[in-house]
Amino acid sequence: MRLVIQRVTEAQVKVNGEIKGSIETGMVVLVGICHSDTEEDINYLVRKVKNMRIFEDNEGKMNLSLAQVGGSILSISQFTLYADTKKGNRPSFVDAARPDQAIPLYEKFNYALSSEGINVQTGRFGEDMKVSLLNDGPVTIVIDSKNK
Repeated sequence: MRLVIQRVTEAQVKVNGEIKGSIETGMVVLVGICHSDTEEDINYLVRKVKNMRIFEDNEGKMNLSLAQVGGSILSISQFTLYADTKKGNRPSFVDAARPDQAIPLYEKFNYALSSEGINVQTGRFGEDMKVSLLNDGPVTIVIDSKNK
C-alpha cells in the first residue's frame, strides 16, 4: 500500500456535487492499493498514521500525533498512486489492485483507523471525486508499506 499524507486545517470531498466527507484539523490520506497488498500492510500503515508526529507542539516543532491534536482523517482511494510512467507518456496502472481486491482492503484500512478512535471520513471508491483541502505547512509525506 502506498499513502500520500497531507497535514490539513480543513478538507472535503464531493461526489456528484454533494459533500460526502469533510474534516477540520487532521490529515488527507490518499490510499493506493496494489495487487500484492495484505492485511499486514494495513496493520503497518495504521500504526504509522496513528502515531506519526507531524503536528506542531507549543514550540513549533512537529512533535504531536493526530490523537494529540484531536484530528481527523479524510481517506481517499487513489489507484493512480501506482502509475507506472517509465514508458511513453500515458501512465500504466498494472500494479494497482483491481476493485474486487482493493475495495475490501480500503474498507479494512478505514475501519482499523476508526477502531483506534480516529474520526475517519471517506469519499466513494471508484467515483469521480472532487477533493479540496487547505494544506497546513505544507506538510506532505509518502509512505509505502513495501519500503519498511
